[in-house]
Amino acid sequence: MHIILVSNRLATAKTFVVTPRFVLAAATLFLALMFATSALFSWLSVQFRLPFLEHMVLSVHKQEAERHDAFMRDNLDAMAARLGQMQAQLLRLDSLGERVSSLAGVKPEEKPIDFRGGQGGPLLLAQPQTTVELGYALDRLARHVEFRLDSLSAMESRLLDDKVRRSLLPTVTPIQGNYVGSGFGWRVDPIVGTGAMHEGIDFAAEVGTPVIAAAGGVVVTAEMHPQYGNLVEIDHGNDFSTRYAHLSKLSVKVGQVVRRSQKIALSGNTGRSTGPHLHFEVRYKGVAQNPSRFLQQGTQLAQAGRARR
Repeated sequence: MHIILVSNRLATAKTFVVTPRFVLAAATLFLALMFATSALFSWLSVQFRLPFLEHMVLSVHKQEAERHDAFMRDNLDAMAARLGQMQAQLLRLDSLGERVSSLAGVKPEEKPIDFRGGQGGPLLLAQPQTTVELGYALDRLARHVEFRLDSLSAMESRLLDDKVRRSLLPTVTPIQGNYVGSGFGWRVDPIVGTGAMHEGIDFAAEVGTPVIAAAGGVVVTAEMHPQYGNLVEIDHGNDFSTRYAHLSKLSVKVGQVVRRSQKIALSGNTGRSTGPHLHFEVRYKGVAQNPSRFLQQGTQLAQAGRARR
């Protein structure tokens, strides 16, 4: 930038070039003058006790302190309001946790000493809290949240275990139709006509009716058997297994993992059989159990699920 100065008396002109360095030096000089002036006023007010200067300096400091206090108070009020909302939500969470505990069959753990017992008393509006009081309240709230998370995690594990256990129990009817031709227990053998133990239940069904897995598991047998005919046996874990006999066609192979209610075969009339049907067994540690008890449990669970919906 060029600045030209013209003198009327001498009729001459002088030119100044304004460079960035010149602007920087001027700005630095201006700031130094301001700082020096402020320091001078402060020194004069201290040395000579000038009322005007003291009042001006104190007024500035007071305004800054008031603004800072107002800012801090607004933040503390907002934090206190949020803390109250979180405490109300935790009370609802506690109530929900107790209901879920009773449904899950888990005994609630004893609460920490800070939260034991009821609450009540006359209504006294809260006074503004300090940062120390808010910090203490937040610490108590953090302990409460940690306790509740541990309790809910325990309930989640219990419910998950129950869900897995139910999914591995043979509670699904393995074939459509509720007509049972022969039940579990002692009966007159239909072929030789003498008393004999029937270790499963027979479902009357046409040849080719889909057969499904009563529970998830691993196929351990999928072959032709002289007594059972075409046989599928599934290991469900926890010493439980199921057998599906007299099948016309197998849809799974040994070692295959099957899901609950997955199609595994078609019903038929193979092996030692007098007509088309499905022979279904449930075994625990190799010992035959009455399948009806498990199927009834599955029916009750299904009805309870529909009632909740």
